[in-house]
This record gives sequence, C-alpha cells and structure tokens, in this order.
Amino acid sequence: MARLTDYRLLTFDVYGTLIDWETGVLTALQPLLASDPTGAATNLPKSHLLGVFHECEAAQQARTPNLKYADLLTAIHPQVAAKLGLPTPSEAASAAFGASVASWPAFPDTVQALRRLGARYKLVVLSNVDRESFAGTNSGPLQGVRFDLVITAQDVGSYKPALANFEHMLREVKGRFGVEREEVVQTAQSQFHDHHPANKVGIKSSWIVRPGAVMGNLAEEVWDWKFDTLGDMADAVDAEVEVTAASRSRS
Repeated sequence: MARLTDYRLLTFDVYGTLIDWETGVLTALQPLLASDPTGAATNLPKSHLLGVFHECEAAQQARTPNLKYADLLTAIHPQVAAKLGLPTPSEAASAAFGASVASWPAFPDTVQALRRLGARYKLVVLSNVDRESFAGTNSGPLQGVRFDLVITAQDVGSYKPALANFEHMLREVKGRFGVEREEVVQTAQSQFHDHHPANKVGIKSSWIVRPGAVMGNLAEEVWDWKFDTLGDMADAVDAEVEVTAASRSRS
C-alpha cells in the first residue's frame, strides 16, 4: 500500500480546504440577507444558502470560464439575491461581495500544518480564484506561508472541475520540478471540484473532509487517504517518518 511519504509534491485546493470558504461566503452574504424587508432571510439554513451560492457559482463558471473569480462573485451576487427572493443589490454591494475573498478565514490548523508539510514536500496551489484574490489570502489569513508554485483559474482560463486545470498543473510541476504524475497528491475538501477530476487524470488524492462542510459533496466519494483536517494529515506524515526511522535504526 502506498504511503504519503512516497510522494514528492502536494497540490492544494485553497478555499474549502485551507480557507473556511463556507464561513467566508456566509459572512459576505450577511448584508444581502439583512436587506430582506421581512427579516426571514437571516434565518435561512446554512445548507440552503450555500446550495444556492454553489448553484449560481458553478453555472457562471461554466458560462464564463475566463472571468476572474472576484468578478465572477460580483456577477452572481444579484443572481443569489434573485433566487432567494431578495431585493436586487447595488453594484457597490456586489463589488464588495466579489472583493471579500481575501478576508475569508483560514481553518485553525491550516498554517501550522502547511509549514510542517512544507518541510518535506513541494507545495503547489491549484485554486479556482484569481491571482489578486489569492495574494490577499496568502498575505493575510495564510500568514505568508511559502508555496513553491501558485496556479489559479485565471492562469489556466477555466475552473475546476475542468480536467484542463489538472493537466496544466501536471505540465508545470514536471517542467519546473521534474515531478511526475505518480509523485503528486491532490489535497482537497471538495469531491466535485478536486477528487473526481484528480481521479480521472490519474492523480492520487487526500480528502480533507472538514466535517460539516456542505459545498462540493457528492454521493460517490473517491479518495486514497482521508483526514478530517490538514493537521491530521500532517500528523500522519510525521508518524510515517517516525516508523521509517525506527525501522532503519533496527536494521
């Protein structure tokens, strides 16, 4: 059975895996929900709000694969309002929603786990956002964690789960680092955006479940390793290293 320590490079989904995008989205939606004259929208279930958001986001990504993510969020803000039966937001309100990405919080375990994993692996971002939004996240919630390569939807011209994003990443890591497909582990929460397409292109994947997550779930779950948090994955890597060291000392 393959071990995590047999691999050289980890590719990360960011929003949902490293960043708590569900909390970020819900927080950014609060001004829109508060605009409901009946006050009922503020009591809508999280699952319903995120379901509407995901539906609008995925449809817009399919229609406009070249649209920068911040602009895509701006575009779907009034669509979300319409589906929820809320007043049409102002252009300024929609632009503020689109610009909210850099303020979405990191999960508590993320930064330390990345630093631990970075001591052993090349760390590569494969994200559906744009370069500017990710730069804000990296300098803010991710506290300047160093990634060896950052690939965004803006760089590729399409959004995951498009296989083109994964093939683009594979070409880049082979050209830059000499890392082959068989040495890569896609590390992500979303089955829809990451695990299913990674499986289709022959990449092993580590499922960071983030218990309670709503977006990106599918009835069929595919993965090679499964952990609740990225911190748990870092612990598992450290445990493998310790076992290997102990085995070598005995021999």
